[in-house]
Amino acid sequence: MAESDITAQIAATAAALVVDEGLDYAGARQRAGRELARREGIALKSHLLPDHEAIEDAVREHIALFHADEQPAELAALRAVARRWMQRMAAFRPHLAGAVWRGTATVRSAVHIDLYADDPKAAEIALIDTGLDFDTGSLPPPPGSRDDIVVLTVATPSRELGDTVTVHLHVHDYDGLRGALKTDSRGRSWRGDLAALDRLLQVEVAP
Repeated sequence: MAESDITAQIAATAAALVVDEGLDYAGARQRAGRELARREGIALKSHLLPDHEAIEDAVREHIALFHADEQPAELAALRAVARRWMQRMAAFRPHLAGAVWRGTATVRSAVHIDLYADDPKAAEIALIDTGLDFDTGSLPPPPGSRDDIVVLTVATPSRELGDTVTVHLHVHDYDGLRGALKTDSRGRSWRGDLAALDRLLQVEVAP
């Protein structure tokens, strides 16, 4: 099997795991790679694994083939949830990230919002003031930083979906805002602020 075919198969399998089982890209890529290596009896090398953008392309293809009818409404509902939380946490310069921003979210997706605060504790205090229950976790520090990223996780209802949605608030140091709007290899942004989200929502409701 050609290396390009191996990479494409892993991306397609990973995309199905992302959309249908709610796995994150890293977990889906590793699981898809292991499954293919076991099935084909090959040693899987790291350079054969698809990158983030290749998996995202495969996710878009999977959605178009199997979820084209329901996904646009699910995405709109998740973006509405994101907008409410970005308004609620407006003091911390919120930027929407992940599948909800990039347009590949489905009903199984969580909402990921990056916050930028001079004092990371301030965002947690603001969430406490809402009176809502939330969990606190962390992620490894980004390149150039020694501090873990605090992640505040809350479950919030969505009337449109008829279910609760998981919202992850990633609290970054304020200096991280400078790199927040970096683009991918095709010039597409990885995240957007409330004004950018509103522009997307206007496009979705335009006749």
